[in-house]
Amino acid sequence: MRCGGCGAKVGASVLQNALSQLQPVQRDDVLIGLQDPDDAAVLRVPPGMALVQTVDFFRAFCDDPYIFGKVAANHALGDIWAMGAEAQSATAIATLPPGVDAKVEDTLMQMMTGAVEVLNEANCALVGGHTGEGQELALGFAINGLIADKPEAILRKSGMQAGDVLILTKPIGTGTLFAAHARLAAKGRWIDAALQSMQVSNRKGAHILREHGATACTDVTGFGLLGHLLEMTRPSKVDAEISLSTLPLLAGAEECVAAGITSSLQAANVRLRRALSNQEAFVTHPRYPLIFDPQTAGGLLASVPATQAQACLAALKAAGYPKATAIGRVLPKGDAVESVSLIG
Repeated sequence: MRCGGCGAKVGASVLQNALSQLQPVQRDDVLIGLQDPDDAAVLRVPPGMALVQTVDFFRAFCDDPYIFGKVAANHALGDIWAMGAEAQSATAIATLPPGVDAKVEDTLMQMMTGAVEVLNEANCALVGGHTGEGQELALGFAINGLIADKPEAILRKSGMQAGDVLILTKPIGTGTLFAAHARLAAKGRWIDAALQSMQVSNRKGAHILREHGATACTDVTGFGLLGHLLEMTRPSKVDAEISLSTLPLLAGAEECVAAGITSSLQAANVRLRRALSNQEAFVTHPRYPLIFDPQTAGGLLASVPATQAQACLAALKAAGYPKATAIGRVLPKGDAVESVSLIG
């Protein structure tokens, strides 16, 4: 029987050996960080800046702890980029299955090496964290970001304007693909391509969207494309139209949903179909289930003025987002309660 509470922490020697091999980026505004023996990190918020905070955590979905660490860190940073902020620091929360010390140490080292590579590339300092025992490998991060202390600097979900074009920077389909992977029903090349997409940072994409006048932005994650779009249309008091035929998809995603394989979160996301004005006409469309598919380390969904849309897409593709696509448009608020319509 394994203990709970602080009796479930990973041992000090295992933790020290694994973390001693990490080299997190150093920042002048981190006064006390990972290398110090203090109880908490101490950070400076530069004058004229505001603090942005977010947290993400999930269990492993692949057998490679290094790749998992990279995806987990990339996913956690997504909210910072979506707000138009820059990352400052991260604290980690990790759960590791109990076992032989050498095995636990190696798993933790590999996972955190992958994560720190992503954090360092983002100039985000790993300043601390917490580990504990659990049945499954899991990792998450609380991220601090910095943004100019003025309302117009913050890229929110609520700024959509009628006439804007909806742009999605990365393809969707991770939920169904990894559900199929768990059933041994996915092709290796599908999973490899999905993992590559999940490791693509949204940092450059966010900058490009801002440069082209994005009025609202969010990252597409667990609630799926429709769920996150509704988080934008409702506070913006607008409607939206999605073209199913233009949705960028990960290889194999359409085949997996056609086989009836969906994520365990799919059923909860499908309840959002009540926000669709014409779902009856498209419920049999082969791509219809994918608007509910939960994403891990998904792309950014943004509304961009129509006059800037083509230039924005060209810049995104040139910057490493080859499947960035205009997937719909923002419409004036209508009389109907349903705020999203579909077209083929």
